[in-house]
Amino acid sequence: MKSWAIVSSTVQQNILFRLYKSYIFDSILIVKRDGFKELIKLRGWRIFWIVGGYYLVRDTLVYIIIPYCIARGIF
Repeated sequence: MKSWAIVSSTVQQNILFRLYKSYIFDSILIVKRDGFKELIKLRGWRIFWIVGGYYLVRDTLVYIIIPYCIARGIF
């Protein structure tokens, strides 16, 4: 149980957790409450850059880098 408390406190201090808690969670609430148009009005087009960047990094890692490493015998 103590190790779970240590991990939990570490995660709460993590900057990505704070970003998720403040920016992403609030954006989800805005969409559910007021709709997608209101999200664009409040957050601007920056939300598309964030989502697009996330998927660009994720897909590059999953579909290009990991298969390349497997083919080269690194994994």
